[in-house]
Amino acid sequence: MANEKTESLSVFFPAYNDAPSLPGLISKTFEVLSKSVEDYEVIVVNDGSQDNTAEVLAELQSRFGERLRVVTHPQNRGYGGALRSGFAAATKELVFYTDGDGQYDVGEMPKLLAKMQPGVGLVNGYKMERNDPWHRIWIGNVYNRFARFLFRIRIRDVDCDFRLIRREMLDKIRLTSTSGTICVELVRKLELSPYRTEEVGVHHYARQHGSSQFFRFRSLLKTLYQLTRLFIVVVVLGRWTDRPQKG
Repeated sequence: MANEKTESLSVFFPAYNDAPSLPGLISKTFEVLSKSVEDYEVIVVNDGSQDNTAEVLAELQSRFGERLRVVTHPQNRGYGGALRSGFAAATKELVFYTDGDGQYDVGEMPKLLAKMQPGVGLVNGYKMERNDPWHRIWIGNVYNRFARFLFRIRIRDVDCDFRLIRREMLDKIRLTSTSGTICVELVRKLELSPYRTEEVGVHHYARQHGSSQFFRFRSLLKTLYQLTRLFIVVVVLGRWTDRPQKG
């Protein structure tokens, strides 16, 4: 599909204090998209950043024009809130997202595009090797195994935020999480759809700038609370669509 350039694609990045990594990330993204997709847009969700992310994005917009859009949260809404804004802003047939910190290589996006065939709704990356401090690797492994067991998730790496999703699937579900729990909620609800899921191994690189918000004590407590709530809604009550009523 990537060679045929037949489908449209929205690419978005949740960003929180990612000013140092954004220029290289955005530049490479446009380079990759120009070779792989006919119709595309790039979106950055500035989730209440306290560094000069806003100034960096303004400069990038002057360079790349209307194909780069910025969604700004005046206050930080958390990772889940940033992803929900990104999904809401995306307008194309396919939606790809990864983090704005540059720990994944957007140059590997075509590997996911090639797997997005008819009948496939989600192409999920998995880290071939995780390049993080040992404590993050340990916590990440425990969290991944626990979430996969509790929610009966089939993909091997819930914590790999390198995903390509068919737009029509996103239109059928409602995401509620505001923390990193949104990855579990998203994947579980997508796996319950009629579409197949494919997986692709991708590289993971050491963080060059800033620090993760997920591994802080308050964030972990919030994640545990939202996991419990999510388990009741999705597993116990079996609501994979969980769509709000109109009117």
